[in-house]
Amino acid sequence: MSLWGCVSAANFSSCQSGVVDFRNAGSIPRCCFRLRSQKMGSLAFGSGEFMARGLGGPSSLALVGSRQKKGVLPLQVVCVDYPRPEIDNTVNFLEAAALSSTFRGSPRPAKPLKVVIAGAGLAGLSTAKYLADAGHKPILLEARDVLGGKVAAWKDDDGDWYETGLHIFFGAYPNIQNLFGELGINDRLQWKEHSMIFAMPSKPGEFSRFDFSDALPAPLNGIWAILRNNEMLTWPEKVKFAIGLLPAMLGGQPYVEAQDGLTVKDWMRKQGIPDRVTDEVFIAMSKALNFINPDELSMQCILIALNRFLQEKHGSKMAFLDGNPPERLCMPIVDHIQSLGGEVQLNSRIQKIDLNDDGTVKKFLLTNGNEIEGDAYVFATPVDILKLLLPENWKEIPYFKKLDKLVGVPVINVHIWFDRKLKNTYDHLLFSRSPLLSVYADMSVTCKEYYSPDQSMLELVFAPAEEWISRSDSDIIDATMKELSKLFPDEIAADQSKAKILKYHVVKTPRSVYKTIPDCEPCRPLQRSPLEGFYLAGDYTKQKYLASMEGAVLSGKFCAQAIVQDYELLAVRGQRILAEAGSR
Repeated sequence: MSLWGCVSAANFSSCQSGVVDFRNAGSIPRCCFRLRSQKMGSLAFGSGEFMARGLGGPSSLALVGSRQKKGVLPLQVVCVDYPRPEIDNTVNFLEAAALSSTFRGSPRPAKPLKVVIAGAGLAGLSTAKYLADAGHKPILLEARDVLGGKVAAWKDDDGDWYETGLHIFFGAYPNIQNLFGELGINDRLQWKEHSMIFAMPSKPGEFSRFDFSDALPAPLNGIWAILRNNEMLTWPEKVKFAIGLLPAMLGGQPYVEAQDGLTVKDWMRKQGIPDRVTDEVFIAMSKALNFINPDELSMQCILIALNRFLQEKHGSKMAFLDGNPPERLCMPIVDHIQSLGGEVQLNSRIQKIDLNDDGTVKKFLLTNGNEIEGDAYVFATPVDILKLLLPENWKEIPYFKKLDKLVGVPVINVHIWFDRKLKNTYDHLLFSRSPLLSVYADMSVTCKEYYSPDQSMLELVFAPAEEWISRSDSDIIDATMKELSKLFPDEIAADQSKAKILKYHVVKTPRSVYKTIPDCEPCRPLQRSPLEGFYLAGDYTKQKYLASMEGAVLSGKFCAQAIVQDYELLAVRGQRILAEAGSR
């Protein structure tokens, strides 16, 4: 049988026989014990919580005693991540699930379309996945030798992973949450406590928290979190901010979209909100959302995020993937695609888009000499790569001409392995509020695969990065260490006289997500292009989640939906092309 009950930190020292697993030291883990007996019946109790901040031990530890009573298996104490939030019945989740079901439920095509897709990031993977669900044959081409695009990761000679970015999965990402469920990998998301945690530059080594109450519905839980925090904003500032937000709350989506022409800073001042609110909260949010500061970011981006986070009870709840994205997220999608007859090819870089006489796509020419033909073609690369490969006679078409204003923003991801376990951190995402750093996390605590009992590995987003993208890795590490010495004054010094660097990796992305500056919204293209048989997918294309993983996945679903809707047209087009080729 299994006997479950609550356990406190005081119990651990008295365990003579058992297994103890801390996966959340430095946070507030959910913890329970299980006592197995071969003779007893079954009795269950709910799990409880205990404070682990004072334990001072590693975040994952197993202790097995030597004595065991006959007929009784060892006491097991397991601290696990927070349970998956109840998001399956939200309007947005059900809407996303309904869209997914249209692909599985669509009539099976008499002749599946061969759809050639460039780019195996989340947008391309999503496009291919849902086309395969609808009975078609996607051929997914990836230029590099790694899956994931902006969520790519690599393993170094020591077997440690380093990533393109620090990726967070929110409760307000309904299409991603559906995707995990459809693949049967919900357990790969490690959910954290419902909080947003900010470093305090004026109080080095201290943090300020916005804790969302599980007992309150949205938006009251978010309002409560803001009202309870008195360290970052004064009451007069909170009142002015609330009054300033009223038009957005009352005006809904039309009002939000109308704010695209204003920067965050300009909008705040227009609404009479003190600059200190921007400095204290929205510099950090702006850099976390788009890697740029509030004087550049479109206010529409902030309002969309606030709308998702405040209108959905679990919208701002965060989860980390339990390991590296290529294996833990991308490979299950690839396996699914291949199980339905699709193909995924790495090291297949597009050299040229070859055209028919009428200006439509004839085939993709690859740098390896291969030529790939299909019934339809999709570009699911970043917008900057698409623009480099656009055929000359496409560039003046308004649909493509508008892309000129969409430019990827540079970003740098930094990984530092230290010779010790840092104490002044959490099992959570942390907003650094540093002029050079955006957000960071101790991945040796937050991620199961990256766990280490003896060393911390900080993964940090270095942003804004425009002035640093051409600098050397050592310059970037030196600057990062100076900032970390302010966040960890008792543990880290810029000269490494305290915690020492064992190794580091710096990943530069000169053109990442599109820079969400004012007046970009009209330039974002629909997934169906004006050229018959050619489609786009990517977070820069038209969808409501802007530049994010959720936006990339949703864009792929919209792209697949457009192709499925165009099936008859594309099938006839394919027959016409075959007939013309046969008559030559």
